[in-house]
This record gives sequence, structure tokens and C-alpha cells, in this order.
Amino acid sequence: MTILYQNDIEFFNTHGLFAGIDEAGRGALAGPVVTAAVILNYNTLIEDINDSKLLTPKKREELYRQIVESAIDYSIVEISPAYIDRYNILRATLLGFKNAFFQLKSKPRYCLIDGRDIHSELKPYAKAIIKGDQLYASIAAASILAKVHRDKLMLAYDDIYPEYGFASNKGYGTAYHAKMICSYGLSAIHRKSFKTTEVTRS
Repeated sequence: MTILYQNDIEFFNTHGLFAGIDEAGRGALAGPVVTAAVILNYNTLIEDINDSKLLTPKKREELYRQIVESAIDYSIVEISPAYIDRYNILRATLLGFKNAFFQLKSKPRYCLIDGRDIHSELKPYAKAIIKGDQLYASIAAASILAKVHRDKLMLAYDDIYPEYGFASNKGYGTAYHAKMICSYGLSAIHRKSFKTTEVTRS
């Protein structure tokens, strides 16, 4: 059993049923921010579960399937670029965390969130943990669900907006993406509130 699972089970033994929550796409220039909440089944331990950023795309896909098949419960939420532009990325992310938690049908008593910020409505039920996706299996599982789900969305957007290279950059600010923004301007899924003007001038 990994240290991530040990930490999970220790927390479960003291707090009862809980969910791990994480996001993907917070720093991207295009596409939604995606949040996920997961309640793991400790009778079915999943090997190699870890922070999604430390895994290959193939391994993330494999673990995604295992998580959704064995988890007690999970939810995935998308917060649109329009919402991000209207408010800000922090508010969008916190809304995603809140919605992911309250959409769980199993109604956990508590949640552990990767990062440092908590939505005001979640504060009675939540604890934020910096680098939590490297410490708790449930948060790592949520990071995998959010990342794989968002990557699939960006692959679909690549069919609609092929000029931006979303299939490879997933909406993040790569040199090629910056060049295409300079050439074509912003698409309907770009976050217009982000500093893309600096990208187009570079």
C-alpha cells in the first residue's frame, strides 16, 4: 500500500466518508477549467495512482478507467471560459470545487482539496492541502479524472479550431499557440480576460 493510500485511510478512520477534489486547466489560455471529486473504494486499491502531472498520458487513461469503475462515487464539473472571463479564474475554480462536491450522490461528510483556497460554502466540510495530489490518493484520483476529461475536451475542440494546436497544447500558452493567436486572433473558447495581448505581441 502506497503512502498516498495510507494517508487516505488514516483520514477516513478519523473523519468518515470523504472526497478528494482537484482541478485541471487553471493556467490554460483556452478551454474550461475542469474540477473532479472522487470517493475511493479502499477494498479496490489502484496501483500507480499519483498526481496526474507525474504520469504519462497513456497511464492517466488507464488509471481513469480504473477509477471510474471502482470508485464509490465521482463527479466532474466544467466551468466555461465565459464564466472565467466574467469573474476570474480563482472564483471559477472554487465554484467548480463546490459543485463537484455537492454533485456527489454518496454525500460525503468531508473533502480534501488540492491547493490553498476553499469556497465559502465548503469551509465547514473541507480542508485545503498544498500539493495534496502528491499526498492523498483521493486527491490524486481527482487530478487524473479532471486532467483526462479536460484533455478529451481539448481534442474535440481541436477538430473545431485546428489552427491553434489544441490537440497537443491543450489550450496552454506554448510558443506555437502564441504564434497562432497572433495570426488568427482569439477563438470562442479562449479566455479573453487572460493576458493574451502579451502573447500576441511577443
